[in-house]
Amino acid sequence: MKTILVTGGAGFIGSNFVDYIFRKYPDFRILVLDLLTYAGDIENIPIEVRNSGRFEFWYGDVNNLDLASDLVERSDIVVHFAAETHVARSLYAHRVFFVTDVLGTQSVANAVLKHSDRIDRFIHISTSEVYGTSVYEPMDENHPLNPTSPYAAAKTGADRLVYSYITAHDLPGVIIRPFNNYGPRQHLEKVVPRFITSCILGEPLTIHGEGSASRDWVHAVDTSRAIDFAIHASIETVRGEVFNVGTGRSLSVIEIARKVLGIFGLNESELHFMSDRYGQVQNHIASYDKAKKILGFTPDITFEDGLKQTIYWYKENRNLWEKQIPLRHVPVKAKDGSVIWY
Repeated sequence: MKTILVTGGAGFIGSNFVDYIFRKYPDFRILVLDLLTYAGDIENIPIEVRNSGRFEFWYGDVNNLDLASDLVERSDIVVHFAAETHVARSLYAHRVFFVTDVLGTQSVANAVLKHSDRIDRFIHISTSEVYGTSVYEPMDENHPLNPTSPYAAAKTGADRLVYSYITAHDLPGVIIRPFNNYGPRQHLEKVVPRFITSCILGEPLTIHGEGSASRDWVHAVDTSRAIDFAIHASIETVRGEVFNVGTGRSLSVIEIARKVLGIFGLNESELHFMSDRYGQVQNHIASYDKAKKILGFTPDITFEDGLKQTIYWYKENRNLWEKQIPLRHVPVKAKDGSVIWY
């Protein structure tokens, strides 16, 4: 029986990954380490998983060096999701992003190094935000790293920190850069669940600027599949490699809003426009050719199908997200010192 440690496993993508691994691999034992900050919730992990003898939950901080070391020592595979993740929030709450995303990653990487004799695979979950606005499209893994927010800068630091550990110490590490994820259990501050829950609650859908910012939207289950492939690929082919996870298709924020309104049978009178957020990345579209060639990954879920599934989840699980309603709007400090709520 393999033991897999998932840091940040009670967050959005982490909990989807835990659910995916639990159901696909009945011979896997799963350890989750999560501090349950505003974006983490133990209820994100299905009760069937939580009640299983194959699952352990550890409430704690990845910056607790002893705890991180003890859990890594018990593991064969480490998948590191734990991070502060919201771009807008990082424009106001800067420091915590570097403490969690950079120092926390160093804590986990150092624990992997300490127990490298037993670790089969160390998967670091980075982000496409490290690239900044596209210099060319589609964006491959050699695209320049030009982070445009404190969040993106912190994740860039963590990304390159992990690479340095892999290179210097020959760790069995892989870096995954997912593009914009969506799906069940995502925090309401993110655009897709914010649009969906606004429709459910009978509120206008708020658009930053003209809604022209365009992204590659990949379902959390497809991201989980890509990580699974990276875990099980030959280490000789993936050690030290970076893999984009995306769909090769880009949709703007206004297009997403229109698709959500269409499913709910609403019209564009429900849209509310406000000033654009600074630090905004304008265009993102992934090249996943490398992941396809080496890992065998191609996305399974179209955005239209994934959006319908996601809307169904939010309709059926209102009790799980209603408590996040006060957190949907994020304070951002403007250059003149005033605070704007996005």
